[in-house]
Amino acid sequence: MSSLLLLTNSLTPSSEVLPALGLLLHNVRVAPAEASALLDTPPADAILVDARRDLPQMRSLCRLLRTTGVDCPLLLITTEGALAAVTADWGIDDVLLDSAGPAEVEARLRLAIGKLAAGAVAEDVPLEIKSGDLSIDEGTYTARVRNRILDLTFKEFELIKYLAQHPGRVFTRAQLLQEVWGYDYFGGTRTVDVHVRRLRAKLGVEHEALIGTVRNVGYRFVMPDKRSSSSTPAGSSAGTEAEEEGADEVRASDALTAPRTVVG
Repeated sequence: MSSLLLLTNSLTPSSEVLPALGLLLHNVRVAPAEASALLDTPPADAILVDARRDLPQMRSLCRLLRTTGVDCPLLLITTEGALAAVTADWGIDDVLLDSAGPAEVEARLRLAIGKLAAGAVAEDVPLEIKSGDLSIDEGTYTARVRNRILDLTFKEFELIKYLAQHPGRVFTRAQLLQEVWGYDYFGGTRTVDVHVRRLRAKLGVEHEALIGTVRNVGYRFVMPDKRSSSSTPAGSSAGTEAEEEGADEVRASDALTAPRTVVG
């Protein structure tokens, strides 16, 4: 059930402005057809503008609503005869005929509200992460350094992506194991050390310091212009010893989880 705001100058109930609304389970609030009405009403999932009469005034209202920052779908209710006057510069998302049935009205509302929600999600989740010479494309699961594609395994990609999504934040090995490998992974935290070592090797000497070691804590992604001595250098003995200790553990875990061929 959606929350709808109907802007109308009609004195009749909303079910008479758009009869199909009376057959749907939406919460409909009615307010005068003027922009100031939005100041006194809670946010709505969609705004319906009654344009069955006085088209010039409703056109001005729709354009004004858009310029004042209304970010929810704006739907126009009008008669079939008035459709010829409706153009793109009205700033509306869709048109509803006052004679439309409940199925059509429901579908148009659902699509308009859903389209806005999908667009918001897409904006919140970037498909590409860039940091200096490093570029990580989540859409194609590729990572590049100066346009050189890195040959990464799935977990290596997930690890560097997760670190790059939280630049500067220090993660313990246990945290990285939980976030990248998941709760049900069979293996110890040394798995992280080995994957970090492999990532650094593939990044190359010039860029291996992007993954910094915080002594006795874990790892963090170091922004290219903020690399400092606060993190243990990539090739330090402290980091290398831990990584070497974990190599055998990773190989054993990989052997247990690798697919087996059954001979019948």
